[in-house]
Amino acid sequence: MKHWKKWSAEEQEQRITAALKDNINYNHNICLGIPASRLDPTVFPDKASFLKDAPLLRCYAQNPNHIGCHTLGESEPFFKGTQEIERETIELLSVDFFRAEENSCDGYIAGGGTEANIQAIWIYRNYFAREHAAQPGQVGLLCSRDTHYSMAKAANLLQLPLYEVQTHENNRSLDNADMDKQLIKARKEGIRYMIVVANMGTTMFGSVDDPSVYTEGLHRHRFPFRMHVDGAFGGFIYPTSEPESTLTFANADVSSITLDAHKMLQAPYGTGIFLARKGLMQYVLTEEATYVNGHDITLSGSRSGTNAVAIWMILVTYGPFGWLEKINKLLYRTTWLCGELDKMNVRYYRHARMNIVTIDANCISPEIATSFGLVPDTHGNTPAWYKIVVMDHVELDHLQQFLKSSRTFNS
Repeated sequence: MKHWKKWSAEEQEQRITAALKDNINYNHNICLGIPASRLDPTVFPDKASFLKDAPLLRCYAQNPNHIGCHTLGESEPFFKGTQEIERETIELLSVDFFRAEENSCDGYIAGGGTEANIQAIWIYRNYFAREHAAQPGQVGLLCSRDTHYSMAKAANLLQLPLYEVQTHENNRSLDNADMDKQLIKARKEGIRYMIVVANMGTTMFGSVDDPSVYTEGLHRHRFPFRMHVDGAFGGFIYPTSEPESTLTFANADVSSITLDAHKMLQAPYGTGIFLARKGLMQYVLTEEATYVNGHDITLSGSRSGTNAVAIWMILVTYGPFGWLEKINKLLYRTTWLCGELDKMNVRYYRHARMNIVTIDANCISPEIATSFGLVPDTHGNTPAWYKIVVMDHVELDHLQQFLKSSRTFNS
């Protein structure tokens, strides 16, 4: 590990305190021009005694705005202290999680995985338009049928035709024959360039795509492409459980990666992460944002710097070995559950390196699924699957209670 290490609470306190001193302090600095301030002290007292020992809450009170992308250079100087923590977090994740060369990636803390996915697709649409003179209707979006709905949202917003590749029912792997079918269809419909999204842990199944299936198909059909990896769920699990993953920046075909810190990292909601190779963010530079130092280059614009501090705190509290232990604990619980389901002859899908177990809906009653908070694959029709996500709060005792309640149902 080049950047990721464990920090004590005292070291974190000193680092965050120093960062906040480099930010504007509205109580002590005169600043007349920016439409920002601390949290309203009438509602959120900034002198409360408990803030002394709560550096993250002090960040919330001081309310840093991280508009822009701080890995690119110039940014608003009012919040330079916490911006530096965001830069450190992006570098740590790019290098130590996703095997990038040092100083080879840009990125920012987004509002969630959906935003980060749209950011990637927006970049590549503009890339093909600028570098290949692609016209409207010539750029397509390729993904699997198990991909998160944010791809459909991105296709709608950016007016891109969406091509979904079927997956095999038994192992959720990409169907090569259907890949060819979708690419032949795209060519007939005038598509000349493709944005492809590979999954690192699908929302419903936790399945992981083999990116070579996409790249071989795209080369076979002679489509220039850019690949984005949606690791919104699996990004904080799979690189740890599968160190030889090809869904990293060590794979030359991968251009960008999404993570969600508010899932496995248990950060506050609204903490997605977007990572991209250098040279790509500029394709979405909003030149009209002239009053922003460095201009704006993100989908969200203004965003909370505190969320970046929260991610950094979690990462350095655990360190790489603490995180490895946490992930292995969750994987152990997941494996235990699967062993019990095997004894009951219950049909399910589980990727061996992930912590999602998706159970055939025919094997369990809707009442049991509802009482234990299982999530169906659809709320509008009869579900085909229910999923269990073994998060930190899901203990073996809880799983045992579920199994006992399920024994009287179909298998």
